[in-house]
Amino acid sequence: MTKKILIVEDEIDIAELLKAQLELKETSVKLIHTGIDAKKEIEENTDYDLYLIDWMLPSLSGVELCRLIRSQKNTKDIPVIMVTALTQSDNIIQGLDAGADDYITKPFDMDVLLARVRAQLRRKEIKKKNKSFKYYDLTINLDSCAAYVKEKELPLTHTEYQILIGLASKPGCVFTREQLINSIIGEDVHVTPRTIDTHMAGLRKKLGEYSNVIKTIRGIGYRFVEINS
Repeated sequence: MTKKILIVEDEIDIAELLKAQLELKETSVKLIHTGIDAKKEIEENTDYDLYLIDWMLPSLSGVELCRLIRSQKNTKDIPVIMVTALTQSDNIIQGLDAGADDYITKPFDMDVLLARVRAQLRRKEIKKKNKSFKYYDLTINLDSCAAYVKEKELPLTHTEYQILIGLASKPGCVFTREQLINSIIGEDVHVTPRTIDTHMAGLRKKLGEYSNVIKTIRGIGYRFVEINS
């Protein structure tokens, strides 16, 4: 089935190049060049499989569009890749906290960007089909909030379960510490972002030989490795 992608990019040459490359992969692509036009399209058409959004746009920023996507029932689970010329970790964190699943900085390698797109589309399909994921002998069940290594259940605390399942539900995507607090533990929990590091240390210890499934993204947060389903 042909995938449908919305590209929001104000640099015409870049937008046309992205469109041409994605259409070679049998993907249907629509181009929009301003934030306000993208807002209307996102609100009126919710059948896209992925959004590829530039950060700095006329009239409305990519971050604001990302927040809009995450606030709507019919678009909140659609993957968002943010393209940005801003390379500081604070800027990247802002985009991720707004709900972006991934980011790529300009100038970018086209093959890398296409790989990121394929990865997000693949994760979207896995998430639709599966309630449990398997990574070698590590099994994570999203319904029961349980994790097993070689069929032996790991003695995780509730918070450790929530962090592991939250990360594993979107393998390969970066989560900031603030995201883990807000979306996994809860917005009303008054803890510092570094508290997550303490929980993460406990989680990794209990994962044992599989502790490397959680990667630290320096200065930003954490990412779960790609899962073999």
